[in-house]
Amino acid sequence: MPLRKPAVAGTFYPAQVQELESELKRCLSTHPTSKEKVIGVVSPHAGYIYSGVVAGAVFSKIEIPDKLIILSPNHTGLGSPFSIMPEGEWETPLGRAKIDQPLASLFMKNCPLLEIDQEAHRREHSLEVQIPFLQHLKKAFSFVPVTLGHIPFEDCETVGQGLAATIRKSGEEILIIASSDMNHYESQGIAEKKDQIAIQQILKLDPKRLFDKVHQSSVSMCGIIPTTVMLIAAKELGAKKAELIKHATSGDVTGDYNSVVGYASLMIS
Repeated sequence: MPLRKPAVAGTFYPAQVQELESELKRCLSTHPTSKEKVIGVVSPHAGYIYSGVVAGAVFSKIEIPDKLIILSPNHTGLGSPFSIMPEGEWETPLGRAKIDQPLASLFMKNCPLLEIDQEAHRREHSLEVQIPFLQHLKKAFSFVPVTLGHIPFEDCETVGQGLAATIRKSGEEILIIASSDMNHYESQGIAEKKDQIAIQQILKLDPKRLFDKVHQSSVSMCGIIPTTVMLIAAKELGAKKAELIKHATSGDVTGDYNSVVGYASLMIS
């Protein structure tokens, strides 16, 4: 069975177990009295020092089911634009997370665009950084990793509808995680305006307007495709509302507001 070794342990997050656990506890410092069942979330994927608290804010609030489908953008350009790993395990310093082979097979049946491919995943950080949060919060879970290139909206619809059909046919509770940062490397003022362009369309549950507005307004939201696909699937599954959990920028950590990256976490239910 394929074993995907960690690519960014020691850079995006600590490579030592104790340090990683301590950092996750810092990021997950909020403790709501009750956790919510949701269809999907948007979670950022920068180094934990920059975006970990934003990711932790949404993971702290939700009930994590036994099965998940994680959608990430393709930063490396490697592999297929519709890459799925249908079997094996992903390793982090906290242990190994198992790929849900039956769920992956069902997804491939419902979405013929998906291609079995390990190359797109091998060095991709945006999916990897989500897994330690899940391992810290839930002892046992299985997941399906999907990395998507910059595909047209029509293909987003195909993948999103196939994802919704997969979840319906499984008859199980399955969380969709869309991995995305927001606008990149502009001033704090511009980043806040551009981030809001995307955030407002997510809050309206409007995947087509999100896709169009991000491109028309030159919002450099790297996870536009995973987020669009997640929203399409969530609407098919009956989503009624979206909620912004936390928004921040790298400037809030570094103190440099001249060139920042935006981060937002949202949940859809």
